[in-house]
Amino acid sequence: MDKMNLKKVPFWVVFVGMIPFLSCNLEDDSVNFHFVNLQVVDAKLPAFFELNQSYEIQVTYVRPNNCTFFEGFSVDKTGHTARDVVVVGSQLEDGNCVQVAEEVVGTFMFTCYYTDSYTFRFWTGEDVDGNPQFLEYQIPVTSP
Repeated sequence: MDKMNLKKVPFWVVFVGMIPFLSCNLEDDSVNFHFVNLQVVDAKLPAFFELNQSYEIQVTYVRPNNCTFFEGFSVDKTGHTARDVVVVGSQLEDGNCVQVAEEVVGTFMFTCYYTDSYTFRFWTGEDVDGNPQFLEYQIPVTSP
């Protein structure tokens, strides 16, 4: 290669490398998604907990469309041994979503710290009046 061609190579490399950034609009700071609660249809819990032991809780929830993605679990302590569990998803604001209504399984870890029975309530949706509905499980605790 002669000197003239060597000087052109870096320019072309830089130019091609910048093409993806030419179409970005850094001024667009609009939100393109929102968080949603995902309907729980089933939960697998052990028959009992043992004090100071950890358990993987399996939750089956509905992914309503291809624009909704699993983000995690919200596990709120509503009493000494009462827990409300909501599956949290993010839904794109795209508008070109395809309804799929597929059941998906997710898991979270839970550690038993108290000797009293635990109550788990998994959010399943709302009734016609907008009141939250739950699947409820009572899990006794045994000593090792």
